[in-house]
This record gives sequence, structure tokens and C-alpha cells, in this order.
Amino acid sequence: MSVLVITLIILAGSYFAGLLGSLTGLGGGVVIIPLLTLLLNVNIHYAIGAALISVIATSSGSAAAYVKEGITNIRLGMFLEIATTIGAMTGAMLALHIQTSVIAVVFGVILIFSALMSLKPKKEMVSQRKSIWAEKLNLNSTYPTTNGLVSYNVLNVAGGFFMMLFAGVISGLLGIGSGALKVVAMDGIMRIPFKVSTTTSNFMIGVTAAASAVVYLQRGYIDPGLSMPVVIGVLLGALTGSKILVHIQSSQWLRWVFAVIVTFLAVQMIYNGLNHKI
Repeated sequence: MSVLVITLIILAGSYFAGLLGSLTGLGGGVVIIPLLTLLLNVNIHYAIGAALISVIATSSGSAAAYVKEGITNIRLGMFLEIATTIGAMTGAMLALHIQTSVIAVVFGVILIFSALMSLKPKKEMVSQRKSIWAEKLNLNSTYPTTNGLVSYNVLNVAGGFFMMLFAGVISGLLGIGSGALKVVAMDGIMRIPFKVSTTTSNFMIGVTAAASAVVYLQRGYIDPGLSMPVVIGVLLGALTGSKILVHIQSSQWLRWVFAVIVTFLAVQMIYNGLNHKI
């Protein structure tokens, strides 16, 4: 295949990944890496590098809108970024010394987890309990609803911090935003409302990816010729997805489609990893 044909394939695949990621809220990185490695036989390190750049681009755009609306807890996000940045740089350095087949298997397992998370019912929880550390760090906040501002308290600060450290390692190791793990930390452990956890996660993903990307850039694993069509495709797909989502009454069927596609990709990644084909 010529360079032009390959570029168009990457552009089209990235557009689909961005569209699907935008409609399900889990980003396009989980589709980009299997697409590049399984379909186009791109080295997984270069695929991760391109995915990280696309994560930075998409997160920067959407995060600004959520911050403007007042949903994102900026103070909480900046505090947890300490953990995710340290974890991301650690994961990125580990990825350069771990066999690509092992990375492929781990990636497949995380994909299945992401698929299961996408099907989980979304509930808004507001805790009335209080945490000493959350009050000391001034992490409690409010978010807008149709009935006005709603106050919420942040719990289990230490548990959420260490979960974010793990999420950062996974992000740096696999080149994805690890949004599912971040949401687990904030929604499940720290007990903040789901809408706040998803928007704050989106705010954090770009910084986490940037920390990982530095390591990949230094090692020469970020190829402009590969990253450019990936970023353009994902951005256009995410933009289209955001416009479609406004007119969809229920996105549950989209999440099922996402889960099926991602599970299929996960099985392929695990199979090829175990057979050392990646």
C-alpha cells in the first residue's frame, strides 16, 4: 500500500475511534491502538505514542467546556494529578522495558474492564458524610443541576489517591487515558457524583497523557507521520459524536455496541499477545 492509502485508512479508523469514544465517554485510545497494531501491524510502542497525542488533543478541547460549565472539580483534579503524573511517567518507563506481547495482554484485559464499566448504570450519588482530609485540602465543592447548585463531599482521599497512582501507571504503560479507572477512583472510592467524576477525569486525562508522551518522545516513539492523521481523525470523530449525542435520548444501546466491539478487540489483543504476534 502507498503512504497515501495508509494515511487515509488511519484517518478513517481514527475518525471511527473518536466517534465511538465520544458517544460512550471512554475516549478513542481504546480503539486506536488495536486498530494500528492488529490491522496495520504498527509497532505497539509507536501506536501508544500516537494514541497519547490524540488523548492530549481531545481532552484539552472537551475539558475546557466542562470547566466553563462549572461541573469539573479543578482543585480535586489538580490534587489527584500528582498521583497520575507520577504513575504515568513510571508506566511509560516500564513500557519501554516490557515485552510487547505482555503489554498486548494487559491492554486486552483493561479493554474488557472498560467495556464492563461502560455498561454500568450511572447514578448520581451525593454523600452527606465528611472527610477530615477533604476539608483540610478544600476538595468539597458544588456542581450545577436543573434544580440549582448541589453540594457534595469527597470521601476516602487516600484510597482515591492511590487508585489514581495505579491509573497513571496503566495510562503510561498502555497509552490510553485510563478514564474508566479514574472514574472508579472518584465515583466508587471517593463517592463524588458521577457527572463530576467523568468531567474531572476528562480534565485530568490530558495531563496524564502529556506526562507519558514526554518519555515516548525522548525514545523516538512518536512519529509525526502516524500521529497527525490519528489526531485529526479522533478530533473530527469526537466533534461529530458530541453533536450526535445531544439528539440521542438514550445512549445505552451505544454502550452495548461499544462493549461488543471493544471485547472483540480485547480478545484479539490477548490472543496475539499470548502467541507473541505483537
